[in-house]
Amino acid sequence: MTQKRAGRPLSFNRNEALLASMHVFWAKGYEGASIKDLTSAMGINSPSLYAAFGDKHRLYLEAIDYYASNDACAPLVVFETEPDITQAVRSFLKTVIDYSTENASGVRGCFLSSCVSTSAGEVEGAQERLQNAIVDTDARIARRFELEKARGELPEDLPSLERARLMLDLRQGYVFRCRAGLDPDSMRADIEFRVQMILAPPYKG
Repeated sequence: MTQKRAGRPLSFNRNEALLASMHVFWAKGYEGASIKDLTSAMGINSPSLYAAFGDKHRLYLEAIDYYASNDACAPLVVFETEPDITQAVRSFLKTVIDYSTENASGVRGCFLSSCVSTSAGEVEGAQERLQNAIVDTDARIARRFELEKARGELPEDLPSLERARLMLDLRQGYVFRCRAGLDPDSMRADIEFRVQMILAPPYKG
C-alpha cells in the first residue's frame, strides 16, 4: 500500500497575509477587492489563497476575526496599555484621530466602521461579526474602568459599561468627521472636554 505524501507546508505567514488582505478590503470594500488585488497584496498566488482560506468570502470573514481578536485596533491597544486611566482615554481618542487622518498604511479610521459596516447586510456572516465586535469592544473598555474603580482611581459608582459605549460612540463620530475631511486639529482641541465627559462622576440630581 502506497503511503500518501504529506501536503506541502504553506510558504507564507498566515497572519501577515491576513493583515495584507484586510488592508485591501479596507481600502476597496468587499465587492471592490478582486482576487488579483488580494493575492498581490498577500504575496501569494490564487491557488494558495484558495487552499489556505477557501475563497474570498471566507478570507473576508477571517480578516474581520483577525482585526477584532488580535489587537489590530490601535486605539484599543493604547487604551489598554497606558498605565494612567486619564491618559489612556486621552490617547485612545488621539489615536482614533491620528489613524483616521495620517495612517501610513493608506487606510483610515476603523476597519469595522469603514468597511465591515457597509457590507453587514450584504455579506453573509459580516453582520454577526460586527455585532460581536461592538459588544466585545464595549466589554474590553468597561473592564479597564472596572479595574481602575477597584484601584480607587475612578468613582465606585461610575457606570463602566455606559461610559464604554459613550467612548466607542465618540470614536465612531471622530472617524465619520475625519472621513468627511473636517479639520483634525479642531477635533484634537476638543479631546480634553470629551475625556472629562467619559470620566466624570455620575450626575446625581
